[in-house]
Amino acid sequence: MTAVEILYRYTAPPTDAMTFALAGIRDVFGIRQLRFDRAAATLCVEYDATRLSAATVTHLVRQAGLDVTPESPEPGPANPAEPAPAA
Repeated sequence: MTAVEILYRYTAPPTDAMTFALAGIRDVFGIRQLRFDRAAATLCVEYDATRLSAATVTHLVRQAGLDVTPESPEPGPANPAEPAPAA
């Protein structure tokens, strides 16, 4: 398992309906935790990157009705390939 977090910024606070829809996201296999910071207007989603991609997580959050912008960069490979030494 590879736990990854994405931090989203939202412009308008979630309504009750959005909150219930977001709670349903926790039932998706691979979603580990959702944390709201209402003062900073952010949502942090922790997920298993071996099960879900960042694009899928973003789609699930937006499908719940919350208009979000990812704040944290999309996760890249853990060990990017190093360039070959110059000859």
